[in-house]
Amino acid sequence: MKKILGIVSSARRLGNCEIMVKEVFRGLDEPCELHLLRLTDFRIDPCQGCYHCLFKDGHCVIEDDHATVLEAIASADAVILAAPAYFLGAHSALKRFLDRGLCLYGSVDRLWGKPAVGVAVAGIPGMEGSTLLGIQNFLKLILADIRQTQVVYGALPGEIFLDDGNRSIARSLAQRLFDPTVSRVDPCCSLCGGDTFRFLGRDRVRCMLCSNSGSIYMHSDGTTGVRMEAADHQLFLTRQDVINHRNWLIGMKQRFIDLRKDLKPITIDYLKDGHWIKPCSMGHSTDCNKDDQA
Repeated sequence: MKKILGIVSSARRLGNCEIMVKEVFRGLDEPCELHLLRLTDFRIDPCQGCYHCLFKDGHCVIEDDHATVLEAIASADAVILAAPAYFLGAHSALKRFLDRGLCLYGSVDRLWGKPAVGVAVAGIPGMEGSTLLGIQNFLKLILADIRQTQVVYGALPGEIFLDDGNRSIARSLAQRLFDPTVSRVDPCCSLCGGDTFRFLGRDRVRCMLCSNSGSIYMHSDGTTGVRMEAADHQLFLTRQDVINHRNWLIGMKQRFIDLRKDLKPITIDYLKDGHWIKPCSMGHSTDCNKDDQA
């Protein structure tokens, strides 16, 4: 029996994100087992940028819950993700996990190509901002195969299902999860399927999911299309791209050693500029610049 991991990036119990994940699961046509993970339950500390995990079989030196979440994803057969819109963006729990993404390179074989669907939940129609992009970004960077993503609207717990159309969306997501044919609607990135672009001037655009650039054009029927061009360095378009990027990261250690004598004088020149504000006891902050200079 396939194991489905439902990732809920919301602290609200039985909120719209949680019930949407469960509704998608209910719509699956084959028997599966649902495991649930609420990202906000787990302590995931900021990445230290030390690169130790690249040289220690993917094991991070930070002792928190990141490895537990990573193992849950790696051991699942498929992923259903839901995240709420907070101030026009996806809940920060997604980004906190991705910031420790160097650890993912130790589990490429177990992560690559896992089918996944995602839902962004916003309280006000049209006010999701970049939340859907955040959903897509998370799924791509855990090396999943995105089958479909959608936005639904509802602020109060359960409100999304006052609209029966959202149950139809859940059913569509369920049917797509194990469907290898991915339906794309123009304009979308021909390389990764992303549908969010930054305009670079004239007809040039950059895909905000895979970061490749291209040009927009008009079809004969008046609809818009996008021609994308793959850059030399990619993060996730193919499994080999992932391996190549990991090797590039590992190579940065030797590059740093080679350039250390040139880099150090540049950074040291900025050592004494400004006054740092740091957290102190009893919730108060203070100017701790003197401590920094000691």
